[in-house]
Amino acid sequence: MKKICVLLLVFVIILIKSGAAQENFLQYVNPLIGTKKMGHTFPGATVPFGAVQLSPDTDTLPYEMGGKYNPDVYKYCAGYQYDDPTIVGFSHTHFSGTGHSDLGDFLIMPTTGRLQLNPGTADKPETGYRSRFRHASERAEPDYYSVLLDDDHILAELTTTTRVGVHQYTFPKSEDAHIILDLMHGIYNYKDKNVWTFVRVENDTLVTGYRQTNGWARTRTVYFAMTFSKPVTSYGFASFKSYPYKGFWRRFDQSDNFPEMAGEQLRAHFDFKTGDQEKILIKFALSPVSTKNALENLQTETPGNDFEAIKKQGQQKWNKELAKIKIEALNKEDMTSFYTAMYHAFLSPTVYMDQNGEYKGLDQNVHKAEGFTNYTTFSLWDTYRALHPFFNLIQPKRNNDMIRSMLAHQQQSVHKMLPVWSHYANENWCMSGYHSVAVIADAIVKGNVSFDANQALNACIQTANVRYYDGLGTYIRRGYVPEDERPNSVSTTLEYAFDDWSIAQAARRLNRMDVYDTFMKRSQNWKNVYDPSTGFMRPRLSNGSFRKDFDVLSTNGQGFIEGNSWNYSLFVPQDPKGMIALMGGEKKFLPHLDSLFTMHLPDHFFEETEDITRDGIIGNYVHGNEPSHHVAYLYNFTAQPWKTQERIRMILKMQYKPSVDGLGGNDDCGQMSAWYIFSTLGFYPFAPGSEEYQLGSPAIKKAVLQLENGKTFTIDVQNQSDKNVYVSKVLLNGQPVKGTTIRHSDILKGGVLQFVMAARHR
Repeated sequence: MKKICVLLLVFVIILIKSGAAQENFLQYVNPLIGTKKMGHTFPGATVPFGAVQLSPDTDTLPYEMGGKYNPDVYKYCAGYQYDDPTIVGFSHTHFSGTGHSDLGDFLIMPTTGRLQLNPGTADKPETGYRSRFRHASERAEPDYYSVLLDDDHILAELTTTTRVGVHQYTFPKSEDAHIILDLMHGIYNYKDKNVWTFVRVENDTLVTGYRQTNGWARTRTVYFAMTFSKPVTSYGFASFKSYPYKGFWRRFDQSDNFPEMAGEQLRAHFDFKTGDQEKILIKFALSPVSTKNALENLQTETPGNDFEAIKKQGQQKWNKELAKIKIEALNKEDMTSFYTAMYHAFLSPTVYMDQNGEYKGLDQNVHKAEGFTNYTTFSLWDTYRALHPFFNLIQPKRNNDMIRSMLAHQQQSVHKMLPVWSHYANENWCMSGYHSVAVIADAIVKGNVSFDANQALNACIQTANVRYYDGLGTYIRRGYVPEDERPNSVSTTLEYAFDDWSIAQAARRLNRMDVYDTFMKRSQNWKNVYDPSTGFMRPRLSNGSFRKDFDVLSTNGQGFIEGNSWNYSLFVPQDPKGMIALMGGEKKFLPHLDSLFTMHLPDHFFEETEDITRDGIIGNYVHGNEPSHHVAYLYNFTAQPWKTQERIRMILKMQYKPSVDGLGGNDDCGQMSAWYIFSTLGFYPFAPGSEEYQLGSPAIKKAVLQLENGKTFTIDVQNQSDKNVYVSKVLLNGQPVKGTTIRHSDILKGGVLQFVMAARHR
């Protein structure tokens, strides 16, 4: 009897553990959040950090109209806008939440009836292959998207593996069913973005090819292999750009079922006869190297044709990642906001290598990632602030691989520079600073290192001394970037100074004190653009004088990028106490900081800043622009830390909602989401490169962090409510926390961080 009881107890324990493992976090994720207005997210299917991000495109407007920049094109950075009534098709690559765009490769669209090889227009979709759709028939989940294409009565379903997009289309009975493959399509259509495309029909179920583009990424080639679950009955191509006589090619009749075609502007069609409710499965694999590798990716990752099995596998991957933080919230809406933020945070960077480890490098040669996964899509001006620190905490192994990818980039660079904003074997040089050094420093300082730390520090030093990069030589010589030599000079100076500080922190951790001294001195260069006569950061000229024409609220040509002087005058995360002292001490600083959240902006601010809506602004605090992300935590460095708690809870409520327009700005490859996650948990990486987190006001009742070292860190919040936003007491493992910080190393040890909340501040 005793043995039976023991066996029953073991069985119950196994069931309990199994039940915990099976908890469904997917139910709280809504990929449609952020697809309306400014979020620039996409609703389609992808696995965590997947190379294929397969999603519907509702439109892609031309970059220019009538020879002038088309401002409406900005809406389509992710290819999808919730308010649009039609879908053009489903393409395989997307950015999530960016303020710039590219990609949108290899658009597929199923149709029936008369063959049409142009997309038509949104107001007259019947003139092309696009289709009307309704959100009532649309469904979006992690690694699954479906929608009914009303015009042709076709159910479209999408799922993915890391490198393969899987389409399942349920057709009505038709003698004329078609699959359109559009190689002209692309997001952010620059004039002549397509350089060359090639399609080859290998047999009646296999098609291969590639696409070369010159868009935001100047030299980009993507290869593909596509298979059909059913043999095609016929196929054809259409070139939308004529070419002169091609000599011996005229010996072939290329008008019907000719097995290959090349050109800049190509579309292809593959034809079928379908029975009522017949499903056609398409598997579409990508490779940065070759069609051979694309086919190997396809065969390795999707050996079968079971759509539901592939979907289940992808969703299990998502559930595993989402389970790394288990929260209890006040309501289901907060659960949705939190887990959707985690979902968005795990969309990029993206895997950039084939199953065999090969990828095309920055030097346009084929390389092999040995012992690590190679990644791309590094929006570092955004993501160094909170996303990579979040990875250091929750995804440390992946963050190590991302850093090794950055180091490989640096070795392949003719400038020997770490990435600034890179994707698909290209450096876009977008935004200011060289913030990969902050990502590397943050990992070194926090002890998350599986790479050669001294080699990585050397790469940081090399990057910080490329004198011909964006005014860096003048910055090193003068201590600031002059506005009459470089635009955005103040932003650039401030961001260089922060990056220098982060290098110094890594050097101190590695006991390289000569490097530490050099870069700590450089990190004080922020003082050189502070004008004490105005109390603001101000553009300085090469003769040493401050620029005369100056508007602290203007964003137009004033020396700042994605912000104004009022915002950037608070951007000194490496030395907040020094900044407060220089600005006249707390007595002057606190009213200045308060006014940021309460002031009224003039109309010209909105007229100058096309990528900002009034919905995303609190006073002059623009949450959608990353230089402000640390600002609410500045009160912690004053005698009024309770205002940090108050502001954080206000921002969480105002800038994040579980709705399609629920993001108060571009998600920027997960940075906005990472800010939400940290701030909801109650702490934030104020200065990446430091081991310290600043405490805020948690917005959950409880959270359990499953750390990669096997330990758990629990956040327990007492007296939580929408009114109780102030922290009356903080305990770490039962001991009072003095001050406003906790350390990364304390979290890694595991334990319990307890907040006691109150309706009034202390």
